[in-house]
Amino acid sequence: MFTPPLEQILNLAQLRELARDVLPRGMFEYVDRGTEDEVLLRENRDAFERIRLRPRVLVDVSGRSAKVKLFGKELSLPMAVAPTGAAGLMYHNGEVEIARAAAKAGIPFSLSTYSINSMEQVADEAGGQLWFQLYMWPDRAMSHQLVARARSAGYEALITTVDTPTGPNREYNARNGFSLPFHINRHNVWDLAAHPRWLFGVMGRYLATSGMPRLENLPDALRHSLAAKGPKRPQLPKSDSLTWQDLREVRRIWDGPLMVKGILHAEDARMALACGADGVIVSNHGGRNLDCAVASIDALPEIVEAVGHRAEVMLDSGIRRGSDIAKALALGAKAVLVGRAPLWGVAAAGERGAARAIAILADELDRSMAFLGVPSLDALHCLQRSGHAANWPINPPSKGSAP
Repeated sequence: MFTPPLEQILNLAQLRELARDVLPRGMFEYVDRGTEDEVLLRENRDAFERIRLRPRVLVDVSGRSAKVKLFGKELSLPMAVAPTGAAGLMYHNGEVEIARAAAKAGIPFSLSTYSINSMEQVADEAGGQLWFQLYMWPDRAMSHQLVARARSAGYEALITTVDTPTGPNREYNARNGFSLPFHINRHNVWDLAAHPRWLFGVMGRYLATSGMPRLENLPDALRHSLAAKGPKRPQLPKSDSLTWQDLREVRRIWDGPLMVKGILHAEDARMALACGADGVIVSNHGGRNLDCAVASIDALPEIVEAVGHRAEVMLDSGIRRGSDIAKALALGAKAVLVGRAPLWGVAAAGERGAARAIAILADELDRSMAFLGVPSLDALHCLQRSGHAANWPINPPSKGSAP
């Protein structure tokens, strides 16, 4: 298989195709697809594409900057890497590789509870601005154990994911024979054998060094090899008994910035703030949970209005271009989280591939700012949707634009 030099990769769609070539089908579809009929996966993109930005001209944008302050820290871009499970199966030590790329780009990296590399390893080998994503278990002590680990490892912020009370219906995983714990079976054995680059470069390296990979950030009682025998455990904790009181308890034991991920309703955003959250992440889990949910970008304006200036509002799900970031910020988001893009990049070329994914989005955002006539992110304004002027609040014209 011919792999073009990374500098010839011009967009995320090309990175996605490289990842598809490298990864076994089960692995690729695990990170790439949605749930059930994948209506929401398409709607996330359609909703972005319905939005049009109205440029301003003859504005001096020669000194434009995409820097932003989030929780009191300056980021080089209004972007963070979203928490994504099992990135270490896309590439050997994949979480470390993506975290290094994020650190060099000056943006935060969010480590998933369901990652292959431990939070301690990522902190030691990658550094940078690190956030930890927490799934809450019905056994509250398990969740609190991970919060304590994250604090000890030096993670700066905590993301609590609240939109997964039960396991989603991802039928393709069953068809592909993909599960965590990972099992070699009649559905996937030929899939693995047909991708020798992954088989030897990823799984082979683990077996030759650290042994069969595990989900290293699970609570102690659940941390087993991905090939563990016995009854299959659910890929996500069944957390349908959790309430807002559990979030209040997390707030009590975590003294850094606390974000709540999976908010699509204004009242839930208000509740999150009442429980002590410092930020909310408007997200439909990348279209991977409830297939009939609303697109994140469509839910964003009412949540921004509900939150006001009391907390940071971020958006996740559906980002594929730098102009998507501009649209999210124009609707009031402070920053976005990107998940699949770094995964495609790391699968294609490790840290360099993840860095390329970030660089593509950064370049596209910079171009968007230039064409829109906005020298800074807080000057994004003048939105149109479906050819009609938007009803959402519009920021005042940027400095240097005509009155």
